[in-house]
Amino acid sequence: MDTYELKDIDVGFDFTSDTAHYWDDFWKEDDLGWSKMDPDSKSPTLRRYHQLLWSRRLPCGQSMQLTDGRSRYYLRWDELYMGSDSILVSFRHADKKEVLDAVRNMVPDYHSFVEKYVRDFYTIGGMMLFPQHRYSFNCARGCNKRICDRWDYTLECIRRYYQGGTSPLSRAMERDKEFFDLFVDFKGFVDFFFLQDCVDEHYEKVNLWLGESFFEKNPYPHSASEYLAWIEAEYDFLRKRNRRIEEFCRASLEESGI
Repeated sequence: MDTYELKDIDVGFDFTSDTAHYWDDFWKEDDLGWSKMDPDSKSPTLRRYHQLLWSRRLPCGQSMQLTDGRSRYYLRWDELYMGSDSILVSFRHADKKEVLDAVRNMVPDYHSFVEKYVRDFYTIGGMMLFPQHRYSFNCARGCNKRICDRWDYTLECIRRYYQGGTSPLSRAMERDKEFFDLFVDFKGFVDFFFLQDCVDEHYEKVNLWLGESFFEKNPYPHSASEYLAWIEAEYDFLRKRNRRIEEFCRASLEESGI
């Protein structure tokens, strides 16, 4: 791995920009906007940023020092293999075409609108690190129809795990118990990953980004106005988390005297 330090982390860096061929034929397939190349696995800068940010003391007292797995695995610490995942989603699926067409009619330039939020969402504030293996928690949250990759729903499952409750992802979380127990409790998890803006000040409630309750059936935006509200909720979180990461990097450098 090239030499990188916390001072080199740019929270505005767009990981599609160093993912080879990401934008090739992006609009070719059904005009939904889709790439065969995934920054989660293909962006070298994203991998370096993950390694830098999360290689530090854990709430359980251990010090996590991630190494580059390079070939089959993304990053590794002891016997834990980690993979990157974007936690901001836009539901650009063929079965959502009616809603997407309505959005298209509400924005001045739909292609520019999509391309901008894709680039923005692929900054470090939109990324997480999870265990990487078959049937992992991260796989489950994308496949579970009561979660549908929504980050607010996902975090509520995590909160319930630490509280001893159940959720649609309980079984997946038990499979990755070794990972989640590193953070001791919900506050430890939230603080370590700079997720404070997803919860209330007492860490007792997860902010709902869309809808009236958690784990509703078909939890997608059902209209153009709901879709735009969803995107804005994600943007609000992204801006705040990027700011927290930037402040952490600055404070760490000041403490080290750099």
